Amino acid sequence: MRYDRTVHLDTDFATAVARTRDALAAQGFGILTEIDVTATLKAKLDHDMEDYVILGACNPGLAHRALDTDRGIGLLLPCNVVVRRDGDRTAVQVLDPGTMVALTELDALRPVAEEATSRLDAALAALTAAEAES
Repeated sequence: MRYDRTVHLDTDFATAVARTRDALAAQGFGILTEIDVTATLKAKLDHDMEDYVILGACNPGLAHRALDTDRGIGLLLPCNVVVRRDGDRTAVQVLDPGTMVALTELDALRPVAEEATSRLDAALAALTAAEAES
């Protein structure tokens, strides 16, 4: 089972991060956290790796609906958005919201997962459209 939804961009990393933030905001997702994995691994382990950032995105309305269905669903909310260098391109990845339904087998989560999928797919499509325009 694929658990991610991914697009690849031919733009620089910093631009991809900024555009990802904007595309998510346009779909009602706020960024609550940002983890610079590259800097953290360098500082803590003296390990060098490609640019890699995890954005903690949240759509409060969708999160509320999912949590009302199952309080433990916070473990599976599609909150992490990864922006990372992938060779000479930049990958933007989100957790496939359908994973929540597949793992929990709670049909009551299906409408939330479907709306989240629609919004996240729109954000990813906006990223590829913005790149095509530039």
